[in-house]
Amino acid sequence: MAQYSHSKLSTFEQCPYKYKLRYIEKIIPEIEKSIEAHLGTCVHYALEWVYKEVLNKKIPTLDEVIVVYSEKWNDEEVENFLIVKKEFTSKDYFEKGLKFIIDYYSKNHPFEDGTVELEKEVKINLGNSTIIGYIDRLSLGEEEIQIHDYKTANSIPSKEKIETDRQLALYSIAIKEKYGKDKKVKLVWHYLAHNLDITSSRTEEQLENLKKDILELIDKIEKAKEFPKCESVLCNWCEYKNICCGEKKEIEKDYPTVSKYIREN
Repeated sequence: MAQYSHSKLSTFEQCPYKYKLRYIEKIIPEIEKSIEAHLGTCVHYALEWVYKEVLNKKIPTLDEVIVVYSEKWNDEEVENFLIVKKEFTSKDYFEKGLKFIIDYYSKNHPFEDGTVELEKEVKINLGNSTIIGYIDRLSLGEEEIQIHDYKTANSIPSKEKIETDRQLALYSIAIKEKYGKDKKVKLVWHYLAHNLDITSSRTEEQLENLKKDILELIDKIEKAKEFPKCESVLCNWCEYKNICCGEKKEIEKDYPTVSKYIREN
């Protein structure tokens, strides 16, 4: 049974060529990760640690959380990570994450929201495929289940994008299968850069339509014969940028007449 994830599906939608390199050819990229990805990893780790402590009947101090975040940050050689925005340094990103932690801690202390699971793995069987994912945090209330997701990006999505977000909607399908379709599920995004929580929900009809859309996308992926490059602003953060740009430079050098076609494709 083929296995997919929201990330895997999104990669194909954003750039089929990147999908080919990562999931078909399984090429190990030269660029290990971006500084933004490292920031996200460290913040997620620290917040997960907070709730692990809470589940163990201990409320950590802010100083303890900061130490956990700092140690995780220093686990890797941050100077080797890609920094696209050259006006910022790794220290700037570290301090940004620190602010995320402080703001979140101050807003949510003492963390009494019914959290029951962290990094919960969920699986959804669709046709001949399985969709797998991990919920940052799951909390249970008397009237609803909440699926929490931490976001470290600077931008806030539009209302339309929130209402059509696939990732947490997918997770709600799995949660309803476990706890009952009549159970109300709230989707909660924590936009840490703005100290803002955004919530949404999905109807059963919307979830059924989502399943159909995903099956169509999987069918398109599995029938694909070509995997074209799709240039966008996301290329600046792509871990395969060196491979992709390197191929273009070689072709343009040997066949200068096709350089216009390469830029457009």
